[in-house]
Amino acid sequence: MPGPAGSKALPRPAFDQLPLDKEGPPGNAWGLFGRDDELGMLNLITPESVLQASKDIRHGIRVSTDLPLDRFQPPINNRGPFHHEIRSKTPRPSNDDVLTFNTQSASQWDGFRHYGYQEQKLYYNGRKQDHILQTTENGIHVWADAGGIVGRGILLDHRAWAETQGLPQDPFSTSPIPLSELLAVADQQKTIFQPGDILFVRTGYMKAYSALSAAEAQELATLVSPPSIGLEPSEDILRWIWESGFVAVAGDNPAFEAWPCRDKRYWLHEWLLAGWGLPIGELFDLEKLAIECRKARKWTFFFTSVPLKVRGPYLQFMT
Repeated sequence: MPGPAGSKALPRPAFDQLPLDKEGPPGNAWGLFGRDDELGMLNLITPESVLQASKDIRHGIRVSTDLPLDRFQPPINNRGPFHHEIRSKTPRPSNDDVLTFNTQSASQWDGFRHYGYQEQKLYYNGRKQDHILQTTENGIHVWADAGGIVGRGILLDHRAWAETQGLPQDPFSTSPIPLSELLAVADQQKTIFQPGDILFVRTGYMKAYSALSAAEAQELATLVSPPSIGLEPSEDILRWIWESGFVAVAGDNPAFEAWPCRDKRYWLHEWLLAGWGLPIGELFDLEKLAIECRKARKWTFFFTSVPLKVRGPYLQFMT
């Protein structure tokens, strides 16, 4: 079960001490918060960390980071289309809405039931596939019960940095972003990381997608596993994420990491979701956020996100 709402986070072992379960897959942190834990790194969100993050509220500007449910027409990754039905209760002036959608249709958090270690077929804290299908354990509703994802958000605007460096960017190819570039972005922004931060990386994917013609968007939608820019799957990246103490990570691209993964020793989806219990956000709308950050010369902010409270889903839209 999740840890107490007011409990202080346990000190985390060094990256070189992973895996914690020596009989488990590479890099796992199973048992760090107990073998029945379902919150993973969200255990590091404490009353103290939330209060500290609230001090970042200085301008009172609100920004939404989720895309419209029908943003991708046609849907990418061969997802089913979004459908909105309005049921009128004529003659009364009253209506109901019925929404049908794939939870990967737009902005989303990947949950701990979504992607396991592919070779070992194991999920966070060693859960097996048949266990996932028969129970609601590791479901995203546990995040909602705990109050959602709340803390200090930090934006690394890689796209803006790359433009200042004259570096060519192809968001629709498997373009890995190395740690050296992320640290250069942080240095340019004068950004300092803190344990408990929620990391956002703007790759420019959504900006590039918005510039596609209808024919180009249609062609992209036909690809089974379309290539995309993202973080490099590497030991350097994983060590940095672990040692920085991020509680969640997100990007404006389809997989957060460069896709398809070229080095499966360091598959971020495996290590983060199944290994550490660290949520991955995908296809976030970071365009307006980036504009406001540049205007304020401030790339940190107070962030909140609560998934729909549906027991046992694999991933879910932000709310």
